[in-house]
Amino acid sequence: MTSAPAIGFEYRPSRWIPCLLIVVTALAMPAIALSSLPRVLQTVLAVGVLILCGRALRRLRVPVSAVGWANQGGWSLHGLDGADEPATLLSFKVIQTAVLLRLASRRYGKLTFWLMPDNSDADIRRRLRMRLAVLQADVGESTP
Repeated sequence: MTSAPAIGFEYRPSRWIPCLLIVVTALAMPAIALSSLPRVLQTVLAVGVLILCGRALRRLRVPVSAVGWANQGGWSLHGLDGADEPATLLSFKVIQTAVLLRLASRRYGKLTFWLMPDNSDADIRRRLRMRLAVLQADVGESTP
């Protein structure tokens, strides 16, 4: 069998994930206000939810403009400054047509990439899903 070609794609964050986080946070605020908790606890809880939403939104920004997966299984990240950095796949999740990748590199640390219909090509996501399924099957066969 011939080896699969490399997969490379430019990455820009999805607009859907921040919108979803903001909607969930907005729905949490009236739920907290309508709860029977004391006012002080409601305030602390509301501030905590806002801080956590802000932290989650900040984590969605990544200093990477492109991602590549070579045919031998090596990942690489192309930074916004133009530097290339090798990376390791920590985990992945396929959710219908979306693909969630967690990669780590020395320079950038752990990064999460959300590949969704609004920020990536359908063909790239399809090829990634197929290659990740093969990778998962290979890992499943090698474990005792």
